[in-house]
Order: sequence, then C-alpha cells, then structure tokens
Amino acid sequence: MTAEFLTDTALDGLPHGFFTRNGGVSGGNFASLNCSLSGKDDAAAVARNRALAMDAIGLEPGKLSGLTQVHGAAVVHVTAPISLDARPQADAMVTDRPGLALGIVTADCGPILFADRSAGVVGGAHAGWRGAVGGILEATIAAMEALGAKRENIAAVVGPCIRQPSYEVGPDMRDAALAAGPDAARFFAPGRREDRWQFDLAGYCAARLRAAGAGIVSIVQADTLADEARFFSHRRNTLAGGGPIGHQLSAIALPQ
Repeated sequence: MTAEFLTDTALDGLPHGFFTRNGGVSGGNFASLNCSLSGKDDAAAVARNRALAMDAIGLEPGKLSGLTQVHGAAVVHVTAPISLDARPQADAMVTDRPGLALGIVTADCGPILFADRSAGVVGGAHAGWRGAVGGILEATIAAMEALGAKRENIAAVVGPCIRQPSYEVGPDMRDAALAAGPDAARFFAPGRREDRWQFDLAGYCAARLRAAGAGIVSIVQADTLADEARFFSHRRNTLAGGGPIGHQLSAIALPQ
C-alpha cells in the first residue's frame, strides 16, 4: 500500500508531498488516507495513514508535527517533533532542523509549502480565505527570515485547494478581502447567483506571496471540490448534507 501524493518542481530535492485521499487504511467517509487528528475517524487508522504518508516521502513517522489549525496568523518555530496532545493553536510552522516534517491538513483550504534551500529553512502553512486575508503567508515568510532565510530565495507552492469555478462566496467574505487590499477585486468573478462571487483562493494566495517577495511561487493544478476521486472537500461534503469528513496531508522537511 502506497500513499498517493503530488509534488512540485519548485521543491525538487526536498522531501515533500501534497497527499491525496488515496492509499490509506480508513473507510467510509474517511476513505482512505485521512490524516486529520481532530475528526471522528479511528485513531489507529489515522496514525497508520500518517505513517504511510511519511514512508512515501522517505521520512520517519515519529518526526511529523502538526497543529490545531484555527484560521489565524500565528506561526510556530519547530525544533523537535510536536506530540499529538501538545499541538499549538496556529496555522503555520517553520524549521531549520533536518528531518523534522511539518504537516498541514486541509479539505479545501490552501496548503502552502515553503523552502529556502540555501539557508536550510522550510515552512508549511494552512491558508483558507480568513488566514490568507489575515496575513498567515506573510507571517510564515517573516518567521523563515528569522531563521536566516532570504525572501528572494524562498520557493512557495500553493497545493491542492478549492478552485475558483467551485468556490462561491458571499458579500461578507468579499468585503473582508477588499478591506485588506482593494486589488483583491481581481480574484472575484461574477457568481451564478445574485450577490455571490467565485473566489480564486489559489491565485489570491500566490499574489500575496509574490507581493511579500517570495522568489518562486507555484500553484499545483488541482481542485479539491471537483476531484472527488482524489481529494476530500469540506464544501462538497456540506453540499451533500454534511457528516464526518477526512482531510488530506501536505508535508515538507529538510533532508536528513
């Protein structure tokens, strides 16, 4: 059994993966590579799934750290693996320690993986619209700089997330994005219903990363809502009536 994952050439040479929902041991709504620590899936199955993911990219399962993600802008500096019962409330991690895996879980929000190879610093961030508007991407770059990274040397990759054709939003969300910067208007296309818009989350994240000075910015071409065979999607689950849902993992580390 092999955990399925996507990579990006911007991160070549670094252990990393944007995992899909395939190649795990969970069943039902969690089938099959559910890596969420906060859902209602069997804990042993989740542990096995996370170990399978680490095995797939050549990392030690015990070196994987995660967060209690809260759609904020806090960043954690990781110097040793974070235990499952001590996960801080934050939405990004950075490290300069080889072999430590930074794990972000998503089910429509954007997982962003960062690396400055020359400085030996990597990062991972969880960016839904609230986090992106609130500055989580810029905060991650700043935290990497504090460890010796240079903005112009940072590669940042926006992983699989809900894409514009699938992502209908209301006026409250659009107003919040425009309040943070009027240029955000270009990421909203007319919606299919009155007073609704289609939001380009991946494009918005990429633009903020470029504006923050990241040297290389890339987007993985995948839509979590549209591709049910490969990805969990919170919006798709909600439209279908709700219930338990799994989350996919994205992870990065410095080579041992």
